[in-house]
Amino acid sequence: MNSVAANQYKTRLCKVLEYVDTHLDEALSVDKLSSIAAFSKFHFHRQFSEFFGVNISKFIQLNRLNRATQQLAYRDQSITDIALSSGYESPEAFTRAFKKMTGQSPSEFRRQPQWTTWESTYQSIRELRMTHMSTSVQRHVDIVSTDDIHVAALEHRGDPNTIGDSIRKFIDWRKQHRLHPSRHATFNILYDDPDVVEPEQYRLDLCAATEMEIEANQFGIVSKIIPGGRCAVLRHVGSDDLFRASFAYLYSTWLPDSGKELRDFPLYLQRVKSFPDVAEHEVIVDIFLPLK
Repeated sequence: MNSVAANQYKTRLCKVLEYVDTHLDEALSVDKLSSIAAFSKFHFHRQFSEFFGVNISKFIQLNRLNRATQQLAYRDQSITDIALSSGYESPEAFTRAFKKMTGQSPSEFRRQPQWTTWESTYQSIRELRMTHMSTSVQRHVDIVSTDDIHVAALEHRGDPNTIGDSIRKFIDWRKQHRLHPSRHATFNILYDDPDVVEPEQYRLDLCAATEMEIEANQFGIVSKIIPGGRCAVLRHVGSDDLFRASFAYLYSTWLPDSGKELRDFPLYLQRVKSFPDVAEHEVIVDIFLPLK
């Protein structure tokens, strides 16, 4: 197969990934998905499995269950509603599938998620998405000047796979203090690259913009300031799994071409629209690169 034909073949299959991502609430039949790729329905299953290393049914199921884990851990939706939105005809069928994949029932996961088990299960799908759903579309970067941003911060320290526990703790604290994301912007400060540091050395801050005084508390929330100054801002639209492509563009393409110098403060994010409140393809995150 020549390179042009190979690229066309890959493009047709990747259209299926994009379609699943944007139609997760709908019935996703082989007839429909094979037509998206313009392949025969009699061969589509094998073509998808051989190319991506996972069958289409499992790809769909794991993406739906990934959303379900977020809803169970971070939102107050009923298990029945989550089951139905995940494509299951009954809570019982959802419970069986969920427990098979995570080792916990939905109610057990809601009470105390075992994130490491789920992350191990979902890792192959995350890698598939990062490899095949990254985009090389030309990106627009704005240069903005920001004021100091006072935030309440929870400092996550340790394995990135356990960040879900920190997120739950941070959400609980925000609810108690009525710091709703619609009124108090959500930020993440990224001190480390999880692909570079050892898991136990990983550092990230979960932040909510607020001027309130933070007293000593059982959650470990502290006051911090995101310092004002010039920043390059790139708007990322889509799953967090695809951050790598946006970070790579900023550091390897935009920054060398810009002639700008970086300020001594980490990359940080502002979460404008978040999963699972919106579908993954509708997630909006502004990436801030501090400049001198």
